[in-house]
Amino acid sequence: MVDDPDDDLNFEVVVAEKDRKKPYEVDFKVHSIDGIVKNQDEEVTHVANILGIVKEHAATLLRHFRWNKERLIERYMDDPHDVLRKAGVITENSRATRIVRMPGFVCEICCDDDDNMLTLALSCGHRFCRNCYEHYLTQKIKEEGESRRIMCMASKCNVIVDEKTVGLLVSPEVHERYRRLLNRTYVDDNEYLRWCPAPSCEYAVECHVPQTSLTSIVPTVECACTYRFCFGCGLSDHQPSICMLVKKWIKKCEDDSETANWISANTKECGKCHSTIEKNGGCNHMTCRKCKYEFCWVCMGPWSEHGTSWYNCNRYDEKSSQEARDQQAKSRASLDRYLHYYNRFANHEQSAKLDRELYNKTEKKMEEMQQTSDLSWIEVQFLKKAVDILVQCRMTLKWTYAFAFYLARNNETEIFEDNQRDLEMAVEQLSELLEKPIEAEKIAELKQQVLDKTVYVASRREVLLEDTAKGLLENRWDFQSAERDIYRQDLMRQEARRFPVGVQWLCNENLGFDL
Repeated sequence: MVDDPDDDLNFEVVVAEKDRKKPYEVDFKVHSIDGIVKNQDEEVTHVANILGIVKEHAATLLRHFRWNKERLIERYMDDPHDVLRKAGVITENSRATRIVRMPGFVCEICCDDDDNMLTLALSCGHRFCRNCYEHYLTQKIKEEGESRRIMCMASKCNVIVDEKTVGLLVSPEVHERYRRLLNRTYVDDNEYLRWCPAPSCEYAVECHVPQTSLTSIVPTVECACTYRFCFGCGLSDHQPSICMLVKKWIKKCEDDSETANWISANTKECGKCHSTIEKNGGCNHMTCRKCKYEFCWVCMGPWSEHGTSWYNCNRYDEKSSQEARDQQAKSRASLDRYLHYYNRFANHEQSAKLDRELYNKTEKKMEEMQQTSDLSWIEVQFLKKAVDILVQCRMTLKWTYAFAFYLARNNETEIFEDNQRDLEMAVEQLSELLEKPIEAEKIAELKQQVLDKTVYVASRREVLLEDTAKGLLENRWDFQSAERDIYRQDLMRQEARRFPVGVQWLCNENLGFDL
């Protein structure tokens, strides 16, 4: 029998499928400080060569245009004099900065007139003594943290003190701080660069996802220090929730979560102005201090319908009482709904913190496995990998509840909750496996169970994230009224950048908001 080549496994297709970027993933690159410095030098050299100016002036122009090289070159070609004037640059070589002695010169700052005094003037011609300039630059750099827009000391002069001049005047220590500040401004000014927010991390991440795309994607990136965060808002990884919903959810939690339980158990709302009221006595005849509305605490109906039965409500079936109870029920239902999602959000957050403590226990288990079996240190790494996946899935589950809170009820929401449930069940099963004590005779069985469950948990997370990401890209998710309006306005603003005239009219005339 001859093997058919078509029956062979096509490993190239398998590898290509594995390397394929998933819908919820974005391209990014991590830069070290040395890489950031190198990128700046390359851009400065490129602009200097194109515009025919020295590097110091090219660097000043780039910082003025927030490192938008294309816009700088376009504006410079249209009107170079206007660009140079606004950026505070004078390119005449004859007016280059030099430190010289000028007999008879009097410094306007310190009034020193020593004939041996060193003086300096920028290309603008405003001259001051070297000591005053050094003190001025040191104060700007060390105390004010300024670097890119340090101007001439003369009043109303906008000429910029360039890097070369700063290097001539300040101490090495101050100059080192100046360079660090310039590196920070390079990242801060660049739309596609962001510092890693992890403590003590000095890496920056480059990701070409514009702010206008944040309604349809969560640009999660991973720094070289292994910290995962959202490039769009700088918060820790919050897939699958988009930045807009995350900010609203965090604000809501800060406003509501601490007092929600107490309010639910101890207060009711005024039927007229909806102020929250606490009952502090036995009498059921309540008077709202805010609007003076009188009502019954038991049925929430107007007190005027209760006659003289001040302490015993017997009017449960009255229409107005029913309406008041309906309003109260809606308010409580809204609170209950919020607590449902918040409690699960908080539970997974707490579980993730506890799972991180599992790392220490896992390390001890790995050592114990080595001692009680013939497994090597490399072979017991599956436990650490399982904990990594567990913590990552906990954080994903946490944010699925924030996302679900703002979803309107429909078939898509049902599918989302099914995926959420499947991931949650798998995570709990994996967590239970990792908590099991090690029995020497069952190590091989436990290893296989953990490996299988780890793969399954990771696949369930991938299914949930892929479906959610595709839904965002396809505009398939339907959010509740207020969130939907904000979401649609963001989408229309994105479209306006592509078709400005037609969409501008549509927004102003039909949707009632301005771009």
